[in-house]
Amino acid sequence: MRMVDIIHQKRNGGALSEDQINFFINGVVSGDIPDYQTTALLMAIYYQNMTVDERTILTKAMLNSGDRLDLHKIPGIKVDKHSTGGIGDKVSIPLAPIVAAAGIPDPMVSGRGLGNTGGTLDKLEAIPGYKVEESEAQFIKQVSDIGLAIIGATGNIAPADKKIYALRDVTDTVDSIPLIASSIMSKKIASGTDALVFDVKTGSGAFMKTYDKAKELAQALVDIGKNAGIKSIAVITDMSQPLGNKIGNSLEIEESIDLLKGKGPDDLKEVTLTLGSYMAILGQKAQSFNEAYQMLDKVISSGAALDKFRQMLKAQGADDHVIDDYSIMPQAKYHFDLLAERTGTIGQLSANEVGIASMMLGGGRLKIDDQLDYSVGVVLHKKVGDLVKEGESILTIYSNHQDVAEVKALLNNHISIVETADKPRLIYETIY
Repeated sequence: MRMVDIIHQKRNGGALSEDQINFFINGVVSGDIPDYQTTALLMAIYYQNMTVDERTILTKAMLNSGDRLDLHKIPGIKVDKHSTGGIGDKVSIPLAPIVAAAGIPDPMVSGRGLGNTGGTLDKLEAIPGYKVEESEAQFIKQVSDIGLAIIGATGNIAPADKKIYALRDVTDTVDSIPLIASSIMSKKIASGTDALVFDVKTGSGAFMKTYDKAKELAQALVDIGKNAGIKSIAVITDMSQPLGNKIGNSLEIEESIDLLKGKGPDDLKEVTLTLGSYMAILGQKAQSFNEAYQMLDKVISSGAALDKFRQMLKAQGADDHVIDDYSIMPQAKYHFDLLAERTGTIGQLSANEVGIASMMLGGGRLKIDDQLDYSVGVVLHKKVGDLVKEGESILTIYSNHQDVAEVKALLNNHISIVETADKPRLIYETIY
């Protein structure tokens, strides 16, 4: 079998066989296939797409290229959640203890942030002592004992995906639906879960800016899950403005704990409980969405979810005093308000630019090895559809530098005040 023939077949719109895809992935991992031929095939896939069968074969080939977690010792149906990422998207942090408190084991393997979207692990590391690295045995024991863990990837998960993604990043083939879907699914299936719920974001702060693209990706993920024998549900949610009111690592931990205390913003609660409700259905803890939603709401109001979060913190070496004292996390020296220049209604508050502002303050990475400032970020006091008076604070900038003129200018240019505006729809569609 020759790589050039595989490239030719896909370039001309043909479907690749299982043998051809396995040959390709094995060659990528071994190094026998040079980068220029890998790139040529990626570009052919970008333009010619892949069938559902091809995508499933590619997913399985990538997950079989490395280690696969064996979680069969953990009792119950293991259900995890994956988000395509967005500004203020701290959902995983309160969600895991909420579903665990309802009896659904959640072995959550998360990642770090790059660019203007924050990573779950980065946020958790704002809590003093939190350890994101555990051995497979420790991970399994913790989930068996308390029902949850949030850690970084262990072992050699989907090494083919790592190599392919690096080439996609530098050849402008990142936004290919079959390549995105197979990348996500190979890592999530390799993490050993029984069922998956996907939060596919759409809007200015999302990877998929348009609803149509978000729906296409959501369908692709669910289709691969079905073909691979992993029960999957995808929910399309809004990311035209940030989720919740706090953006920044320490700040988002605060808001996550607020939610577990029965407080916190309504939009964050709605997205969290919506995703959790589908996890409860897949985990066979509820028959219907309404039953699941009410059950999860009760585990918050009873304090059971907060107790699960405390158990996780202790198990992973963190200072659980953070639950009652947010000041033990890094705190910014300066707070600057951005004031409304006129009276009216917030018409636009671009999630993407709020994320960029947080990154400019030091809360995000441009390169994978950049050091984060956990204390900085943005706190929103007004969101789209909210009334605001001239001179009233729209948001507060948390900074360790006194000069925030550039950040203020960026935010001002992407916040509009109009006569009237409706609040954006939060949950668009569910794909089964």
